[in-house]
This record gives sequence, C-alpha cells and structure tokens, in this order.
Amino acid sequence: MRAVVQRVSEASVTIEGEVVGRIGAGFLVLLGVGPADGAAEVDWLARKIAGLRVLEDEQGRMNRSLLDAGAGALVVSQFTLYGDCRKGRRPSFVGAAPPEHAEPLYEAFCEALAAQGVTPVERGRFGADMKVALVNDGPVTLILDSSGADVPTAS
Repeated sequence: MRAVVQRVSEASVTIEGEVVGRIGAGFLVLLGVGPADGAAEVDWLARKIAGLRVLEDEQGRMNRSLLDAGAGALVVSQFTLYGDCRKGRRPSFVGAAPPEHAEPLYEAFCEALAAQGVTPVERGRFGADMKVALVNDGPVTLILDSSGADVPTAS
C-alpha cells in the first residue's frame, strides 16, 4: 500500500457538487492499493498513520499524533499512486490493484484507522470522480509505502 499523507488545517471531497467528506485539522490520506496488498499492509499502515507525530505541540514542534491531538483523517482512494512514468509520456497503471481487490482494502483501511482511535475518519467514494480541496499545513507531506517496511506476515 502507498499513502501520501498531508497535514491539513482543513480538507474536503466533493462529488457532483455534494461534499461527501470533510475534516478540520488532521491528515488528508491519498491511498493506493497494490495487487499483493492484504490485511497485514492495512494494519501496518493504519497503525503508522495514526501514530505519526507530525502535528504541532504547544511549543510548535512536530510532536503530536492524530490520537494525541484528537484530529481526524480524510481518506481518498488514489490508484494513480501506482502510476509508472518511466517509459513514454503516458503513465501505466498496471501496478495498481484491480478495483475488486482494492476497494475492500480501502474500506478495511478506513475501518482500521478508526479502530486505532482516529476520529473522525471521513472518506471519498471509491472509483468516483472527486474534487479534493485542502489547505496543507506547513506544508507537511509524507509518502509511506508498506512494501519497504517491516510488515508482519500472517502465519
């Protein structure tokens, strides 16, 4: 799984003129799912994001997590995080999981993030044409990829 995590002072997702997800301060999470991803990657990434200490404390240091600050997350599916631009000018997306594999893992990630204690966990709509608005705070933007991490395997 890949995630682009942006610290925001506010973010929202609009579909066909209707706001379907909105948060104040917290994280906008753009989430991509790869074909080999499963429950271990979902759990690892949810724990990692819930505990990321990049929100400011009283001294202005990046020292608080979403859990510490009582901040929320807006999660938007983003298969283009698996775009391969090495050849030609048009990206290839063959590295992204097909929708029937990706959608349940996207939903599971949102549930796992909430289970970590993050509230609210707002969502975009999987597969929809979405308009994402955000005010990046800092700016702070991080890229996480479970394939390079010590992801536990099921036994």
